[in-house]
Amino acid sequence: MSDQRSTQKDAYGLILDAIDVGVYKPGDRLVESELAERFGVSRTPIREALQRLETQSLLTRDGRSLIVASLDHNQLAELYVVRAELEGLAARLAARHAAPEEIRVLREMVEDDRARMDNPEALARSNRRFHKQIHLASHNRYLVQQLDLVHRSMALLATTSLAFEGRSETALAEHDAIVTALEARDGDAASLALGNHISRAFETRLKIDANSDDR
Repeated sequence: MSDQRSTQKDAYGLILDAIDVGVYKPGDRLVESELAERFGVSRTPIREALQRLETQSLLTRDGRSLIVASLDHNQLAELYVVRAELEGLAARLAARHAAPEEIRVLREMVEDDRARMDNPEALARSNRRFHKQIHLASHNRYLVQQLDLVHRSMALLATTSLAFEGRSETALAEHDAIVTALEARDGDAASLALGNHISRAFETRLKIDANSDDR
């Protein structure tokens, strides 16, 4: 039974990761047999993983097909509101509860990202790790679970806001401000800095969508 659960989890994680890194983008059709072949997993766990992803609204129906869902303007706005509040709380708790080693790792992440400024995709992957580290540093399992749900929905955004001109530099400065507040154990400043970071990311996302509409 444990092997079956492990396979189901693996199939779900493999598909979710593929969506997250852009192998499958919003609107792409997911075919059970093709996924099974790609990931080397039998069709039963793939089918169960697809059902789970549909239940979580990461996939939607297009006739008889399942496609990767997309977020409309209102959904995007709602997602960023929730993300800003939850991540701000995570930063506040991290300022209080994070081990010194956890904060040093965050500082190292910021410094390492200076070498990724010309690679938006690599920076986006690093950005996800940075935010995840803050979530874990909050030392609140229930908050981490809710943030995991929010970040699953973030996978439905087809492009990274870090690809927008000038955003990489400002995002890194914002990360630096967050870590500086954590180093000072200033929960209010950490929450404010992270909230500002999410607000700027949302603003950039809106600009990307507006430019896309123009085309």
